[in-house]
Amino acid sequence: MIDDTVIHIVRDTLIVSVKIVAPILIAGVFVGLVISILQSITSIQDQTLSFVPKIIAMIAVTAMLVPWIASQWMRFAAELFQLM
Repeated sequence: MIDDTVIHIVRDTLIVSVKIVAPILIAGVFVGLVISILQSITSIQDQTLSFVPKIIAMIAVTAMLVPWIASQWMRFAAELFQLM
């Protein structure tokens, strides 16, 4: 019984973590892809040109999703407390 509970908690933790991180990573990948295409078109090979926009996009997406992220974590915490 305890093993099933632990496995359930670990599985739910991973699912919630992936749901929270996925939009942020997708934004970083999308911006990185666009910047890479622009760099190959213009033949500009500057490392900061791809790094800074990705960081800014990921911070912006995180800032926009803070209420949703908080609600996901609160729901998950409530489920964990109910299991105790």
